[in-house]
Amino acid sequence: MSETKPETTSENKPETKTDVMSDRYSAHETEIKWQGRWDELQASRAEASTDKPKYYVLEMLPYPSGAIHMGHVRNYVMGDVVARYKRAKGFNVLHPMGWDAFGLPAENAAFERGYHPAKWTYANIDAMRSQLKRLGLSIDWQREIATCHPGYYKHQQRLFQEMMAAGLVYRKESYVNWDPVEMTVLANEQVEDGRGWRSGALVEKRLMSQWFFKITDMAEELLQGIETLERWPAKVRTMQTNWIGKSQGAHVRFGIQGRDAGLDIYTTRPDTLFGASFCALSAEHPLTDELAKTNAELAEFVKECQRMGTSEAVIEKAEKRGIDTGLKAVHPLDGRELPIYVANFVLMDYGSGAIFGCPAHDQRDLDFARKYGLDVTRVVAGPDGETGDVGAEAYTGPGHIINSDFLDGLDIDAAKVKAIETLVAQGAGKAQTNYRLRDWGASRQRYWGCPIPVVHCASCGVVPVPKDQLPVELPDDVTFDKPGNPLDHHPTWKHASCPSCGGEAQRDTDTMDTFVDSSWYYLRYCCADDTDQPLNDEANYWMTVDQYIGGVEHAVLHLLYSRFFMRALKKLGYVTADEPFAGLFTQGMVTHETYQDAQGKWLSPDDIKRDEAGKLTALDGGPVSVGGVIKMSKSKRNVVDPQTIIQSYGADTARFFVMSDSPPERDFEWTEAGVDGAYRFTQRVWRVFAEAVQRAASDVAGDQAADTALRKVMHRLIDGIAKDIEGFAFNKSVARLYEAVNELSRALSEGKVSAAALRECLDYLCLALAPFMPHLGEELWTKLGHDTLACAQDWPAVDPAMLTDDTNTLPVQVNGKVRAQIEVAKDLPKAEVEARALADPAVAKFIGDTGPKKVIVVPGRIVNVVV
Repeated sequence: MSETKPETTSENKPETKTDVMSDRYSAHETEIKWQGRWDELQASRAEASTDKPKYYVLEMLPYPSGAIHMGHVRNYVMGDVVARYKRAKGFNVLHPMGWDAFGLPAENAAFERGYHPAKWTYANIDAMRSQLKRLGLSIDWQREIATCHPGYYKHQQRLFQEMMAAGLVYRKESYVNWDPVEMTVLANEQVEDGRGWRSGALVEKRLMSQWFFKITDMAEELLQGIETLERWPAKVRTMQTNWIGKSQGAHVRFGIQGRDAGLDIYTTRPDTLFGASFCALSAEHPLTDELAKTNAELAEFVKECQRMGTSEAVIEKAEKRGIDTGLKAVHPLDGRELPIYVANFVLMDYGSGAIFGCPAHDQRDLDFARKYGLDVTRVVAGPDGETGDVGAEAYTGPGHIINSDFLDGLDIDAAKVKAIETLVAQGAGKAQTNYRLRDWGASRQRYWGCPIPVVHCASCGVVPVPKDQLPVELPDDVTFDKPGNPLDHHPTWKHASCPSCGGEAQRDTDTMDTFVDSSWYYLRYCCADDTDQPLNDEANYWMTVDQYIGGVEHAVLHLLYSRFFMRALKKLGYVTADEPFAGLFTQGMVTHETYQDAQGKWLSPDDIKRDEAGKLTALDGGPVSVGGVIKMSKSKRNVVDPQTIIQSYGADTARFFVMSDSPPERDFEWTEAGVDGAYRFTQRVWRVFAEAVQRAASDVAGDQAADTALRKVMHRLIDGIAKDIEGFAFNKSVARLYEAVNELSRALSEGKVSAAALRECLDYLCLALAPFMPHLGEELWTKLGHDTLACAQDWPAVDPAMLTDDTNTLPVQVNGKVRAQIEVAKDLPKAEVEARALADPAVAKFIGDTGPKKVIVVPGRIVNVVV
């Protein structure tokens, strides 16, 4: 079904007459009016179509906390500008919204306030939906999803079962990261500096039976796929590459004196084997378990290691400690006997859980060797032939091999090859590729999550719940008066019958990690109305997401899991694409000026006001100091409520301001002066249009040169904004709009532009403004006499002849920030360029009465003003 432009009816037809416009623009009334009209006409409804090229733009779905913040505003307005622009460019646009609605905060609310998590969550969704709609976002709300709704997780449970059958989900006992506050398991990626990423509690190690997604089966696919993500930030691609962590090395078998079994070790540095002075085991290694049963000191040490957690960051920072087991390893190349320790810095889930220590060329090994008086033998000479003892720092640079028998004289790479060849020849090893990536532990011991759709039967084992019994729904009658998982405490829910034998069985009381919910939601938007199957052909029509927008903090967790899920669903036959997101944009944080009163107390924006002179004061009239900028934070009491801004200034002002200041990938500074400036611009646009509309209704013939000059301004505006939006340079578009309105005002004051040229230029300016200020754009479009919607118009065509002439458009910076653009003749003297720049209203307001300290004109490029 093809997407069509919304049509008007007799009931919703806007005003068409170019009547006298009021002196002031009434944002609140106008925005409510146009939001209602867009809803009535389903202006943002997306339908699968073959008549137009598709474009899928998506922002990361929010957690329903109950209130949007300025970070939400910035994120979703970016996506909305892109969506509106792409529709105008002739694309069939999908721009949906949903809610990442499972998770611990809802359980915390239940515990602290006595609310049921579902009641709390759905109330928050209702509140935030209303708030987001008030921004005028062009979202297809008919595709809305909530991951906590049984209609969503029914399909997730089916996918889980199908991935089980395909070997992509499995269950095993494993040491896991246990958060003692949340009383749940965390994935490695959810442990930050040894602490739970939400609770901040020190993480412990526990051996538990867990469900895992076999993401390691796709490690090489995921790594190779990074090369195709050309429209992802380089930083994110690097982070994913490092997390997957492919390494080429050797599997080496050390003998153990007095034992038949050997000790298997993976190393990326077989060239340093002759520098080995000890071997070390992880605290979870099977040999450690065996020895700890008869060694009380070792058993206690293992407990200490388990309290460290599994985070590499914590292990890296901790003092390197170990226990000598008394066993001796036999070196595979020279027969030396090396002591075997259990060490707190060896990870069980990397390699084989055992290492050989080469202290001269690994800092952790060196710290350990110094502590326990072990040999340090240098086997890599420095680039200048250094062969002396290493000091406090291990040598990890390039060089040639020394003190290593048949490897002497070789460079590092050649020595690795030779060492592996020798190990293979002696039956003591082989070449091996390894990955840092571990399988994704997805079990969580909490109530408010997607139930795992299996039962445990004493006779039949793990049995999937039949598909016609999905979803396995959460029970409503739960209590949160005990620590741990409420599903474990429920008197009846966990008791079930085995689908295979009919005997007694027990439901799995774990729920899925919430990252499962957000790893495929972008697919569900494509066919949200299909209640029978998780995905249908519409998913292949819309996928992949053409532009994804969100925070860089999700570079590993969410994005990597989503890439895995996409490949898993391709293997199951649901989709044809490999990657979920063709383009990725990561936006910066929203920061705020800091305010303090005379006593140094932090003040929120609601605690200050402006006096009659425009000076900031406390509400009691006391002085206020303005400091640097910090991230918006409840603890600093500097959170700006978007609803307050919208009520005071209008949604378009909020939208325009968050697009105006910084490049969107950088942090954005919220200032009171900035939002005031955006509001004044809104009113100025209205006033200039009011004058222009009256002039355009006349029959003035005008001057051809003046017509051409203004037409060039507007055609360049359209061309420039198109390039800016394609390149996510929204702040440049804002500067262009300021300049275009200035030029229109100047042309009106000169009075030489014809009515016909003015009408064309007003149309162009209105449509250029519409993606950023859609409500104002619609109102102005009506005042220009049109009986259609501005959001349904094609992007204006640009005449190439209007883009070339003998002038330059120069950005004008004030203290390093672009505040305006001016158009000047290429041969205009510097003094006149400077005068034009200083006279620009957008520049003049930052200079004030004192004038600039310095003005630097770089001909043909830029004007820098220092105040």
